[in-house]
Amino acid sequence: MRAAGLESPSLLRRARAGGAARAYLRLFVAGFREQAAYQLAMFGGLVANVTFGFLKVAMLFATVRAAGGTVQGYDIGAMSAYIWISQGMLGSINLNGRIDLADRIKTGDVAVDFLRPINVQLATVATEAGKAVFALIPRGVPSVAIGALVVGMSAPGTAAPYLLGAVSLLIGITVSFSTVYLVAVVGFWLIETRGIQIFYMVISGFFAGLYVPISLFPTWLLVVAQATPFPSMMMYPIDVLTGRVTGAASYGLVCAQLGWLAVTLLAGHLLTVAGRRKLEVQGG
Repeated sequence: MRAAGLESPSLLRRARAGGAARAYLRLFVAGFREQAAYQLAMFGGLVANVTFGFLKVAMLFATVRAAGGTVQGYDIGAMSAYIWISQGMLGSINLNGRIDLADRIKTGDVAVDFLRPINVQLATVATEAGKAVFALIPRGVPSVAIGALVVGMSAPGTAAPYLLGAVSLLIGITVSFSTVYLVAVVGFWLIETRGIQIFYMVISGFFAGLYVPISLFPTWLLVVAQATPFPSMMMYPIDVLTGRVTGAASYGLVCAQLGWLAVTLLAGHLLTVAGRRKLEVQGG
């Protein structure tokens, strides 16, 4: 009886942890299904991805040819892979700095979220990640396929980069939303966060590697980029998926992503606790 009594708190904690994990998984699935309702928007996003993909092809291929056929290790095939994978990821990586939580904080509706028996931060990230993963199906994968068929690209010849790249991509998606969450919760103090969202949108795409690979940056700017979570959202998954970085270096990039995920989640937790306390003081 004594042994059972000692074990019961541990079992109770595990049961609660399992229940919480299932709740966040359901929110992930709910986000996935919610995004599935916007088929026309997904098609519009696909058209935009492909259109701007061809524009990037024209500009960056010209850069490679002007450099003599290779620039910072990128030849035509590698540059094409970078272009089309980055375009395919665009609908799933949040680089615009906006999520629905920002509006709920502004209106005060977030007070209702705090009454629910789940973590607001993890629930938000799980739901948004579900939406992002669905976007890969009608928008991301077709963008890459069109680019591969029409323009061509170099690709790894083994399965390892694709498997590790899929993990890296999922982490990148999560990092993008755990970082955008930070922008939203600043609204507890500023109320209106559109200015920060615009600033975020300007710097995130640049440092994430949306416009050009960050390895083309001057050394000092590359160091600045790597000191932010933005390359973990897009550039690192691209490097792993395309096989540009292999072996221990590729695992190093994934570890860097996990590090930034931990940092942004911890920062989001601390800001949420402080923001909730401020909301309660104000009578929310």
